[in-house]
Amino acid sequence: MMSTCVALIVAAGRGRRFGEGTPKQYLDIGGRPMLRHALATFAAHVGVNAVRVVIHSDDRELYDIAATGLNLLEPVTGGPTRQESVRLGLESLAGSAYDTVLIHDAARPFVEAGTITRVITALVKSPGALAALPVHDTIKRARAVSDPVTCVASTVERTNLWQAQTPQGFHFSDILAAHRAAAGESLTDDAAVAERAGLLVQLVEGSRENCKITTAADLYRARRRQSEAHAAVRIGSGFDVHAFGSTGTGICLCGIPIPHDRTLVGHSDADVALHALTDALLGAVAAGDIGRFFPDYDPQWRGRESAFFVRHAVSLVHALGGEVMAVDITIFCESPKVGPYRLAMVTRLAEILDIAVERVSLKATTTEGLGFAGRREGIVAHATVTVQISPPVK
Repeated sequence: MMSTCVALIVAAGRGRRFGEGTPKQYLDIGGRPMLRHALATFAAHVGVNAVRVVIHSDDRELYDIAATGLNLLEPVTGGPTRQESVRLGLESLAGSAYDTVLIHDAARPFVEAGTITRVITALVKSPGALAALPVHDTIKRARAVSDPVTCVASTVERTNLWQAQTPQGFHFSDILAAHRAAAGESLTDDAAVAERAGLLVQLVEGSRENCKITTAADLYRARRRQSEAHAAVRIGSGFDVHAFGSTGTGICLCGIPIPHDRTLVGHSDADVALHALTDALLGAVAAGDIGRFFPDYDPQWRGRESAFFVRHAVSLVHALGGEVMAVDITIFCESPKVGPYRLAMVTRLAEILDIAVERVSLKATTTEGLGFAGRREGIVAHATVTVQISPPVK
């Protein structure tokens, strides 16, 4: 059985030292709240099955703005300290059958998918893992001489010194027990809680980009980084097949009802073109496939309009700072004839994607009688999308 992983994002701090009157995790960076950057990265990661945020009770409206369009678990309220907030977040997930948990600070908005992957991978063999960077600078221990004069007391040997980051990952039951045992103490991070419980915590490579926004200068640098970032172009492709089923009155392609003497078999409305498009959009941001978000064994998606799936994928693209630039879909079938409905289909696609019609291309062809599509056993659709992301997602 495959392991399931939940990400717990800690965003309950007050952090108002920037003079902007809003907790720092909700301040704007590159046109998006700081918290949203990390939320989008975790929500899109193929190794993360669910995301929950721990928030302050006063911040629900700010949170809702930051989480718009993302498929997240309901947030929970944190405590007066980070350690207590993490424990409360873990308690809220107890009994949810997640095998592993990643704990991440909202004040680290630029966490990269590669860092998340390395932490998850380390948990296969270790009970704990954290992203970290080796210390290369010379470290000095200070002593106060007089107010405000501080001098060097000694030089610290930097061999084997690492700078801890987040996410920090653990086997869920282990870290929950460790946090329960450490309740009321004051420990600097979750790795320290794990160490106190005797858990082995593996160090994995972090990233210089995964900086923590602590001071006004950090926020300034983060905003400048976003303003100077260059757009990145991503291309995604999707492929889907649906078989013809029983006799009927029509099918749905690109959100348009088309009269036909047979139906397409599918858990939702079986719109093969929109399913391929959903996969292409998710592929462009490396977020997996349609089955990850809308599994066919889940009854809530039975009969659901496929436009809902496409819009969810578009929301994820937007959350990662992306824009859908162009869409090209090819439908392979002997019947029904697509030509008479092409304009309506292109118009509907543009409406679902919320882009200009001239960015949407739709083609239809036959397979010259070859294969299952040629034998009129079903319909095939292939979609390609171009997405522009700024700043680049690494």
